[in-house]
Amino acid sequence: MRLINRLNRIIQNASDIKDMLEKGYENKEILTQIAAVRTALNNLGKIILKEHMEECVLEGMSLNHDDSQETEDLLNDLMDAIHKFTK
Repeated sequence: MRLINRLNRIIQNASDIKDMLEKGYENKEILTQIAAVRTALNNLGKIILKEHMEECVLEGMSLNHDDSQETEDLLNDLMDAIHKFTK
């Protein structure tokens, strides 16, 4: 629920940017709000990525260490998530 609350605030802030554009606010003020939304999105992404990493680590700890294919698949999944977030 906390992630949904964060996302709802981000959506509201993005809507506020739209209103600022429609009302003719100065570009500097709009850019400040855009930077705030970008930071909020990045922070949300970091939380989600951290949770995904924790899930991968826990899953990796439960794997049979003889199954290198499952371990490789898990690492590939983790690296794919990191790549998508940092793109």
